[in-house]
Amino acid sequence: MPEKTWEVLPPDEPPRSNGQRSAWDRQARIAAAFAVAIVSDALSVWLEFAPPLQWALDVGTALALFLILGRQWMLVPALVAEAIPGIAVFPAWVLVVGSIAMWGTIKR
Repeated sequence: MPEKTWEVLPPDEPPRSNGQRSAWDRQARIAAAFAVAIVSDALSVWLEFAPPLQWALDVGTALALFLILGRQWMLVPALVAEAIPGIAVFPAWVLVVGSIAMWGTIKR
């Protein structure tokens, strides 16, 4: 009698129509956005006394979050808040990513 072999395959994903993404893709993007925001806010506190470096960090953060999260109007207030001297001690980027995670939609 021939020996049976078992083949283990990954679970089938339902076909996505109209560009829909899975929940895993959304969670991965949110996690990456939080990581970028946390690093940026932590560095921003130390760059408070070097405005040109802080501006470069904020523009780089906005561009990175734009690439990760897509076109989000909620990123603009954080960029404006980070441009105000003294506001860098508040975690504006983390708050914005949190608000996008709760109320926004991830676009590509």
